[in-house]
Amino acid sequence: MKRVIVEKKILERNTESAQRIREILKNKGIFSLNFMSSPGAGKTTIIEKTIEALKDEVRVSFIDGDLDTDRDAERVKRLGVDVVQINTSGACHLDADMVLKALNKVSLDCDLLIIENVGNLVCPATFDVGADRNVVILSVPEGDDKVKKYPVMFNVADVILINKIDLYGVLDFDRDKVLKEIREVKPKAEVFELSAKTGVGFDEWIEYVKDFIRQ
Repeated sequence: MKRVIVEKKILERNTESAQRIREILKNKGIFSLNFMSSPGAGKTTIIEKTIEALKDEVRVSFIDGDLDTDRDAERVKRLGVDVVQINTSGACHLDADMVLKALNKVSLDCDLLIIENVGNLVCPATFDVGADRNVVILSVPEGDDKVKKYPVMFNVADVILINKIDLYGVLDFDRDKVLKEIREVKPKAEVFELSAKTGVGFDEWIEYVKDFIRQ
């Protein structure tokens, strides 16, 4: 019983901080995306390609969550956007307090704030970080069983990107099964099939992001 009470207090505090983040970003007219995936799904590569496609029209800032390194942050920094690193020192997710503190360091003179969460398909789903849209990436090499194995993650997704579709037909991945299970777990999620390597499917994703920034 005591354990449940502590968890409830932690999540209530997180919800309050997430709401504060939403208010700050809304007042400044900033659209925000929270990227989540398992390690190796192509999260940072998709973020890089998204920034490259938008940077001539859109001002972007970036918050990177990582256990101990700044490797992903350094990759994105080379694109000329303002970057703030959050190292969680072993914690498997970002929470709203971490992101709220990072807002004091990152440039909010931007149109789009991208948050890259720590790579795993479990913990990040529990902690709302105040973003406008949660983007969950599933890659073909991970296999076609992840949606039902990690339903909490896919249930919080507003957008699901199926990445590395250039490997359709090469690897044993049942596309129809995955799409069916996505519809069962999160019927209203937007789904984009793309390849960060070849660029196939990226135009539709970029237009989706642009539409929200214009609103």
